[in-house]
Amino acid sequence: MPVNDISFRPYEKKRSILLVEDEPVNREILKLYLKDTYDVIVAETGKEALFVLNSSFDRISLILLDLNLPDIHGLDVLRAVREDLRYAPIPVIVMTADSEAEVECLTLGAIDFIPKPYPQQKVVLARILRTIELSEDRDILRYTERDLLTGLYNKEFFYHYALQFDSYHKDSPTDALLLNINHFHSINDRYGKSYGDLILKRLAGKLLALREKCGGIVCRSEADTFLIYCPHRDDYEDILTDIAHSVSEDEPSENRIRLRMGVYSCTDKTLDIERRFDRAKMAADTVRNSFTKSIALYDDSMHESELLAEQLIEDFVTAVKERQFEIFFQPKFNIRGEKPVLCSAEALVRWHHPRLGMINPGIFIPLFEQNGLIRTLDQYVWEDSARHIRDWKSNHHITLPVSVNVSRIDLCDPSLSGKLVEIVKSYGLDYSDMLLEVTESAYTDDPDQIVERVKNLRSLGFRIEMDDFGSGYSSLNTLTTLPIDALKLDMQFIRTAFGETTDTRLLEAMIRLAEAFEVPTIAEGVETEEQVNTLKTMGCDIIQGYYFSKPLPADQFEAFLLKNLA
Repeated sequence: MPVNDISFRPYEKKRSILLVEDEPVNREILKLYLKDTYDVIVAETGKEALFVLNSSFDRISLILLDLNLPDIHGLDVLRAVREDLRYAPIPVIVMTADSEAEVECLTLGAIDFIPKPYPQQKVVLARILRTIELSEDRDILRYTERDLLTGLYNKEFFYHYALQFDSYHKDSPTDALLLNINHFHSINDRYGKSYGDLILKRLAGKLLALREKCGGIVCRSEADTFLIYCPHRDDYEDILTDIAHSVSEDEPSENRIRLRMGVYSCTDKTLDIERRFDRAKMAADTVRNSFTKSIALYDDSMHESELLAEQLIEDFVTAVKERQFEIFFQPKFNIRGEKPVLCSAEALVRWHHPRLGMINPGIFIPLFEQNGLIRTLDQYVWEDSARHIRDWKSNHHITLPVSVNVSRIDLCDPSLSGKLVEIVKSYGLDYSDMLLEVTESAYTDDPDQIVERVKNLRSLGFRIEMDDFGSGYSSLNTLTTLPIDALKLDMQFIRTAFGETTDTRLLEAMIRLAEAFEVPTIAEGVETEEQVNTLKTMGCDIIQGYYFSKPLPADQFEAFLLKNLA
């Protein structure tokens, strides 16, 4: 087969070669060699070659470079090509009669040599074709193993190279790091995808610089998630601060990028590589919404939490079927009159696990919110609460409204209204018997849809209480549009206001704000008479907390109910 009989490649046109040669005879010889197979772009000086590259680098398949040029030495041209990220992938064949220059050329990144005087045409063409094909094969591999936006490894190749890294550093401690941009989807929504891509590329550049400093390998796993596998070190706080500053240094203060990092330090190399980065992610997730902490180290307690979470998810279906979940009730008292009056209660769920005992709802509720099981649990609570309200009515002729939680996942369910209406009707209740608690943060996710759904519930006769008011970021901006019947102050306000240094100014401001919108205020977590008296003076309407009663199981609460309403 003739050397210029090119096998199938995804090209319809001739490849282009940049020929950098100042000597006319040599230029004409090479042009004669190449003209039938390639498009030849000629540059007679180093400056001209760099000018051509600047405008046409994306269509040049190879550079043939003479070393003895009249203005810039060929080695300086080669150095400039390799230092520019746009030109660096283009293979360079050096043409020289100086065999001693070969080592320096190879060091600078030359791929091959064509000696002077030139060998036969078929030898020159064979070397050129082989170099171009190897370069194209390398590019195909690079595009396969690299993320196209950032140039970093993709996850699959990253894991492969991480294992190779282990094989060469078996006894060296290594760290698995996961890096995220906080609320990256909001950056894309506010400033556009192009700006988001720019931030990702900046961050990738900083991580490549980190790799040069620390060793190891880097990848973009997905979206705004980056993985780093490197020799162990202890200065990640400083590194993360430096990266965050560099990514945002040209941006106005309101555009500052906040990063979070999870570190699995001195990894257990008997674990699968994916598992190691799962642990780094677990650590990163613990600082997802923190404004004071941006880095977290994985420890054994996280592993224990992970195992517990898996156990609870696995046991959930059985727990619902066997009614292991028990509803407790905590009373709420209206304090506006001369004496506190029992006016409603809140339904709180507890889990009596047959092996693990009583499980804190602070453990299983966030877990079920994350994986969607909260919808099933909430419906369980709604039904059980409705049953107790009915029993109080039928057995004791007592009507006491009960607050039940409606999660943001529930609010995304188009059949929510139908489910609640069915429960109310099946137990013979009025809509006002069930108070629906919606956390303030729920209104921040797709607020138009959530507001519309809550308005629909109110139109049916349900009353809406905004729970954890003041803990989110939308309160003052959107309060005028939110359909609510009561504001329930976040418990942290009470703890802060009556802490070591008593300062009730913010608490009082929140109560005044509620008054301005003509809705009653509910304070939870109230524990002392001093707190009750102070809140009453401020204008708070309803109080819930240990001062009146801890949450009680249904039978004990029924006795409490009869005693207080006798």
